[in-house]
Amino acid sequence: MKVCYRVSRQPVADQEEVDLANSEDPMARMGQGFCPPFNQRTYEAAPGIICEQDQEVVMRDGTKIYCDIYRPVTEEKIPAIVSWSWFGKRPGDGMSEWQIMGVPPKTVSNCAKFESPDPLYWCHQGYAVANVDVRGAGHSEGNVHMFTHQDREDGYDFVEWLAAREWCNGKVGMSGNSGVAMHQWGIAAEQPPHLACIAPWESTTDLYRESLFEGGIPALSFNEFIAAQVTGPNGTDDQVAMARMYPFENAYWRDKMPDFSKVRIPVYQTAGWSHFHLPGSFNAWRRCKSRLKWMRAHRDFEWPDTYQPENLEDLKRFYDRYLKDIHNGWEMTPRVRLDVMDAYDCDYQDRRAEKTFPLQRTEYRKLYFDPASVTLKDAPVADASKASYDPDSGQLEFDYVFDEDTEITGYINLHLFVSCDGYDDMDMFVNIQKASADGEWIPWYTLDEPHPGAWGKCRVSRRKLDEKLSKRHIPVLANESEEKLKNGEIVPVDIAIVPSSRVWHKGERLRVQIAGRYIREGWFEPLAWDTDNHGTHNVHGGGEYESWIEIPVIPPRYQAGDYVVR
Repeated sequence: MKVCYRVSRQPVADQEEVDLANSEDPMARMGQGFCPPFNQRTYEAAPGIICEQDQEVVMRDGTKIYCDIYRPVTEEKIPAIVSWSWFGKRPGDGMSEWQIMGVPPKTVSNCAKFESPDPLYWCHQGYAVANVDVRGAGHSEGNVHMFTHQDREDGYDFVEWLAAREWCNGKVGMSGNSGVAMHQWGIAAEQPPHLACIAPWESTTDLYRESLFEGGIPALSFNEFIAAQVTGPNGTDDQVAMARMYPFENAYWRDKMPDFSKVRIPVYQTAGWSHFHLPGSFNAWRRCKSRLKWMRAHRDFEWPDTYQPENLEDLKRFYDRYLKDIHNGWEMTPRVRLDVMDAYDCDYQDRRAEKTFPLQRTEYRKLYFDPASVTLKDAPVADASKASYDPDSGQLEFDYVFDEDTEITGYINLHLFVSCDGYDDMDMFVNIQKASADGEWIPWYTLDEPHPGAWGKCRVSRRKLDEKLSKRHIPVLANESEEKLKNGEIVPVDIAIVPSSRVWHKGERLRVQIAGRYIREGWFEPLAWDTDNHGTHNVHGGGEYESWIEIPVIPPRYQAGDYVVR
């Protein structure tokens, strides 16, 4: 298969110190792609902590990659934690300020890799930390292969090399969030014998469906930005060029999918209700075959969540159990812990313990679209009608008023009849929101910004479902072909909404917002979608066009009169 590579940003031997303190670009302050000069040495990174810098590791095909290994000065054999990504293994080196959004300056040391465990925390806990420049990144040889079988095989080789170091106790774990989390699933699926556990905190795991073509709508700009950050001597797997060459799912995209059924080691996964890693985090956690797996879902953004002291201590207990064999009661940790959101920066419940996800006590309820009144009804609507919007500037908002406090936790899905006047396709963006009794939108906050709500997307020409992957309440698009619309043709579409957990109080409104664009202002990430919208969009309901939304309602665990336990 023909594969495209782009020329990586080249390492600079005499890179000057970068002053980020006053940068207006929040992404620049994260130091992705920074590459200090090659310098093999061993030095004291902090009192009692040494760094073996630019250590050479030879892969099975002879390719040389390089890593920085931080470890405490001790005679005891210790386990190692691996950060595996192309982000640059010393982004703080040479920068006047090393800052991550949502995390106060100086919280994370200059020894930490982006989105990764901080050696100046973990070495003090009795662990080594290996920051790796993967194949093609930094000064490592070869090309960067983003999440392919080559990357997985390299990860296997590195884990086994690391476990054989004279200072290592033979147990290796992996850590990191976002891009650093995504690699962990693929490497764990290769089953390196000495990989004892992983902690993928926020992880897109189906790049095609969850990132580049979510809902079938191309979203290439963010991936273009990511690829432009890669610094290395040769080329980088150009996923954006490949998306243009291969817009439908094929072997190239499937090669980036881990075999979750082969992940059998302990897993500590997190998922943020607010970020695009959300569906992949739950999908991977649900599909892996480990008998020892934990999920913690939260409202916060991934970076502040990663470095919160209580979360670090929680992760330490997990690593102590499976990398040091300390019987510390970790197994008593609830398999699922959920933040149930309410409004703004207030959560209704924090870290509520559950046994499964979706929850066993879920009661699915359908609400029916009435376009004539632009509302949602408890029962099917008798008369057919339609509501229309301009996909460039308009939107529809269907409201339902709750007559009692109601928790919605799990997977939401929509079945809509739609049509387009004057064009042959539709890109639909759906947000599930909360509004007050007066109709005022009530967001939740992440990084102090209003979040538009649990989301779903669909390009109507790609409405055909994958019958094998689709599950009850979770429709999955096949993305193997397209079927354009005829002018005014009414067709059914099924739209999956990412999992979420939120409470609505009596009198508040559940709002389904439908538009031809993602409605979010001021967010720092360069997210954009290549929409194909023209004409007038119509949502049909009632009569023969029974459109509905199915919501996962969670009844109280116990209720006595006005006393309620959730």
